Amino acid sequence: MKSDRRDSGSPWHVTAFQVRPGERGASELVGRVRELRARILFDNGRRPDFRRHDGGYADDQELDFGAWHFVGRHGPDGPPVGYVRLSTPLTGELFQTRAHLGAERFEELLREQGLGVAETFEHSRLVVEHRARKLGLGIRLNASAIAAARFLGAKAMIGTSGTADGQDRFHERFGFRPVRGTRRYVDHYTEDVVVMLYRAVDRAGEYADLVEDLEGAFPATAVASDRVRLDGPEVRRAAATAAAGSTGATRATGATGATRATGATRATGATRATGADAHGPRDDSGDGCWQPVLHEPRHDRDRRALDALLESGRVRQVCDTVGEQLRELVRSREPGRDLAGGDLDRAVREQLAGTDPRDYGTWAWYPWSGRLVHLLPREEFRLVRTDRNRGRIERPEQRRLFTRRVGVIGLSVGSSAALTLAMEGVGGAFRLADFDTLSLSNLNRLRAGVHHLGLNKCVIAARQMSEIDPWLDIEIHPGGLTEETLEEFFTGGSGPLDLLVEECDTPWVKIAARERARALGVPVVMDANDRGLLDVERFDLEPDRPLLHGLLGGTTSDDLVGLTRQETVDLILDMVDRERISPELAAAVPQIGTTLSSWPQLASGVALGGALVTDAARRILLGRPRPSGRFYTDLEALTAGDRSTVA
Repeated sequence: MKSDRRDSGSPWHVTAFQVRPGERGASELVGRVRELRARILFDNGRRPDFRRHDGGYADDQELDFGAWHFVGRHGPDGPPVGYVRLSTPLTGELFQTRAHLGAERFEELLREQGLGVAETFEHSRLVVEHRARKLGLGIRLNASAIAAARFLGAKAMIGTSGTADGQDRFHERFGFRPVRGTRRYVDHYTEDVVVMLYRAVDRAGEYADLVEDLEGAFPATAVASDRVRLDGPEVRRAAATAAAGSTGATRATGATGATRATGATRATGATRATGADAHGPRDDSGDGCWQPVLHEPRHDRDRRALDALLESGRVRQVCDTVGEQLRELVRSREPGRDLAGGDLDRAVREQLAGTDPRDYGTWAWYPWSGRLVHLLPREEFRLVRTDRNRGRIERPEQRRLFTRRVGVIGLSVGSSAALTLAMEGVGGAFRLADFDTLSLSNLNRLRAGVHHLGLNKCVIAARQMSEIDPWLDIEIHPGGLTEETLEEFFTGGSGPLDLLVEECDTPWVKIAARERARALGVPVVMDANDRGLLDVERFDLEPDRPLLHGLLGGTTSDDLVGLTRQETVDLILDMVDRERISPELAAAVPQIGTTLSSWPQLASGVALGGALVTDAARRILLGRPRPSGRFYTDLEALTAGDRSTVA
C-alpha cells in the first residue's frame, strides 16, 4: 500500500522552544508555561492540587528549565490551547519517571532495556484544553515531541502516562509500550499511572509517517525563547473561540464557496473550488452552481457579507440550530457525564466562551436552494456528525479518512457510492466525472427530484454531498473523461487520487481509467449492480495485476474505439462475466435495443452497491484487509427460505 506522507491539513500550529537555566526572562517564561499547564490539568476541579489557594494555578517542576516546550494553537496567532514537554538527558536527574520509580529502579529498568541514561529523553505533561480535545491537537503535539527527540538523537523516550482517560492507550498508538510492574495510583493525578517506553529505532506506530515528516520540519518549528509569547488571562479567555474556529482549515479543504475554474478548466472541463476568498469573483447562480459559500461572522468582512446576503432577498430559508448542535457537541465529548439542565447550559456557555451564539461557527449559503444554514466550526461539526461512527470508525481513523481523495466515474450507479462515502466520512476530497444529464428514466434509481431533470449528474451529486458536509473539497468533470482530461482527473487539481470508484457504461473509459490507475498505483473499486457484485483491483499492492482480473485478455483502451452498440453490450458482458450474471439480466440482455431501451437497474441494487463500495473503500484507505477479487452479495440467495435463522 502506498505510504501517505501528506500533512492532514491540520489547523493546529505547534511552536517549540527550549528554556535554558539562567537565561534572561527564563523564570517569567517558565512561570507562564506552568500556569498554562496547571490550568488545563485542574480541569474544572478534577485535579484540585493544581490550583492555589489564591485562585491561581501552579505546576512547579524544576525540570522545566532545560526542557523543550511545545505549545499548540489554532493558527499561528491563536492563544495556546495545548502543551507537551520534552526533557533531555541534561536534566535526567529530575525526570518524572525517575521520581515515580526511584533512582535505583529507574536506572535498572534502562539497563534491562539495553539503554543508557545519556541517550534517553523524557516525554511528559501532554495537556489539551477541554474545548480543543478530540480534534487532533493531542496527536499533533505528541508527534511533534517524538519527532524532536528523534532529531536531537534520542535512542529512547520514557514517560509516565495516566490510565483513567486512556492516555496510556493513546501513547501505545505512537509505539510506546507499558513497562510491566510500574503501574500504581498517584494522588496528585487522582488516577493510576504507568511508565511507557518508546525506542527511536522503531516506527512510531500508526503515526509513523506524521512523525517522520515533523522530524524533518523540527528546525523550522523551533523558535528562540525570547520570541515566545504566551498570552495573558484576558486573551486566554478567548482560547475556546480560537480552538473552535476553522478559518485556517477552510483553505486546507478548498471549500470556501468560490466557483472559479482552475487554470486547466477551459482545457479539461474540470471545475472545482479553488480555495479563493469567499468574497472573490464567483458565479453562484444557475445550473452550474454546486458549491456553498461559507461565512464566519467572527471576521468583520464575513459579518458584512452575511448581513448583505440577508438583506438581498435571496435567502428563502434560515436554518439556525446551532444551539442544539452545541449541546450535542458537549455531550459527545463526555458521554460518561449525564449533562442536563444547568450543567448542560454551563457546558455550552464554556464552549461559547463569551462569543455571541450568532457569531459562533459558520453560516453556509446554498445558492441553488436559497437556504442559509448555521453550523458549528468544521472540526466540531465533523466530530459531532461522525460521532455515531465511533465503535466502528474511531476518531483518529475518521481524521485519516478526511485526508483522502476519491474519484468517482459515472454518477448514475456511482451517485449512490459518492453519497454514501460522503455520509460515512470516507474521504474529504472528491473528484466526480460524468458527461450525462439527469433524465426522467434515471429517477427509478438516482436520489434526485423532478426539479433536477436536465441537470448534469456531477452537479447533482456535488450539491447533495455539500449539503451533508459543506467543507468537502469537490471537483467536477461535467464533460466526462476523454484522452485529454484523463490525466487531470487522476493527478491534477489539488492532488492525486487515493482510490477510484468506476461506475460508467463506456468501455473505453472503463479500460483507460484502469490503465492509468494501474500505472499510478491507485486501487479501483466497482459495483456491477447485478447479484451484488463487488469488484476490487488493488493496483496499489499489485502493480502488474491484469485489468479486470484478465477477463478481457490483452485488450487495451486503444482497441475499444468506435464499437457498435452490440459490440459494447458483448464487451460489458465479458467484463462482468456472462456466466455468472443473474437469470433476470441474462434474459434481459437480448431484448436491449428491441423491447428494452437499456440495461435494467433497480434502486435497491444501486443502494446495495453504494454500501458495498463504501465498505471496501473504507477498508482500503485505512489499510485493513480487502484483497483484489470479485465478491457477490446476492440478496436473493442470501435471503432464500433455507437461509432463515428462525425455526
